[in-house]
Amino acid sequence: MQPFKYKPPRVKTGDLRTFITFYEYAPNNGPKPGESEKKILYEGWSKVVNVWLKDLEIAKSNGTLSDITITIRDPHADYIPTNKHYLSIDAPEYRDKRYNIKHAQSDLQNKEFITIVARLTE
Repeated sequence: MQPFKYKPPRVKTGDLRTFITFYEYAPNNGPKPGESEKKILYEGWSKVVNVWLKDLEIAKSNGTLSDITITIRDPHADYIPTNKHYLSIDAPEYRDKRYNIKHAQSDLQNKEFITIVARLTE
C-alpha cells in the first residue's frame, strides 16, 4: 500500500502579491484607429509568472516570449475573464504595458484559483 504523503498546494493565498486590473476596450471615437480603455471590469491580487528560463529558447522560436501566466482567486460570477479583455499589472517592471488575455481556465490542482495566459499588446 502506498503511504500517504501530504503535498502542499502549488498556489497559496500568500503568493498573490501583485495587484492587477482587468479592462474592457472599445474602438476610438473619430477617424483615428485603435482602441482605448472603456471601463474597469475587475481588480484584484494575483501571482504573475514570466516565461521560465528553461523554456526561453522554445518561447523565442514560438514567438511567445512576451506571454505571462497569471493566477487569481476565482471571482465566480463577479467576473469571468475572456479573450476580449485586457489587463494591466501594477508593478514597476510592467508599468504602461497592456496584456490581452489569450486563455483562461480553472486551476485543476486548486479549484479556488483561475489561471490566465496573456500576451503583450503592441
